[in-house]
Amino acid sequence: MMLSKMKKGYLLALLSLVLIPAGCSSDQTTAKAKPQSKETASVKQTAMKTYEPPSMDKVPNGPLGDSIKLGFKILNETKTVLPNNVGNNLSCSSCHGTAGTDTTSPLTGVTAVYPAYNPRAGKVLTIEDRINGCFKRSMNGKPLEASSDAMRGMVAYLNYISTDVPVGTKERPWVVKNSLQNVPKVDLANGEKLYQQSCSSCHGADGAGTGATTGPALWGSNSFNIGAGMGRISTAAGYIQRNMPLTEMGGIKKGGLTDQQAADLAGFILSKERPDFAEKANDWPLGGAPADVPYELKSNKQ
Repeated sequence: MMLSKMKKGYLLALLSLVLIPAGCSSDQTTAKAKPQSKETASVKQTAMKTYEPPSMDKVPNGPLGDSIKLGFKILNETKTVLPNNVGNNLSCSSCHGTAGTDTTSPLTGVTAVYPAYNPRAGKVLTIEDRINGCFKRSMNGKPLEASSDAMRGMVAYLNYISTDVPVGTKERPWVVKNSLQNVPKVDLANGEKLYQQSCSSCHGADGAGTGATTGPALWGSNSFNIGAGMGRISTAAGYIQRNMPLTEMGGIKKGGLTDQQAADLAGFILSKERPDFAEKANDWPLGGAPADVPYELKSNKQ
């Protein structure tokens, strides 16, 4: 597998970059909620500040239930179930903890907001499009066939954990974006020190990881590629600050990292080699790319 090294210019920029606020994107078929009037949906959405998805113990029997269970298995054991579509050692649950139902990067309610416009793609995406975007980038693999059992299973599962979220919902208040809005100047040496102190026991001293859900690979051929959302320092730093370490490590508790520490860790991790993404230059075709995109874009040249 070909690995792309961070260009020297990008690494220097990383050391001094101060970001402007930037948003990031995250993503109807079988188990979707019944259509509601705009008024009913609006009232329900306003009242819904938290959301508890239905338990897997309540999955219905029959073909629909089997499809939901397949989707659940795929999210937790992505490479095992779909080895031909996953090009690294990650699973969906590596980032979307507990199959997308915990607070790390929730997928609950996600099918209610799709189709949706995606600035990175420059067009409206379906939930299937969004899933395949993750397969191509975060999983460094190949997209699923839209009509495959695997895709139907993933959509069925995502619909199931979104059961009571009104279709057409614009905001999911229980979802907090993993984004550090203003990234301070990065100290790579301190990032390496923090990594060895609080991260290496789970993710490996070499960043190769210890397991898709116990300690995913953070760089190298078995990690996400450069086109993944986590390849942006604002996203990586925000995710690290909110969610890492899972338990106290090296004297640091979950949520205890300062902006500076989170940025240093993210900068160190992203300064390492990782797989390339051949289509990266076509991202943000209509312009408006965030300042921390770590590769050149055709739209910028235009």
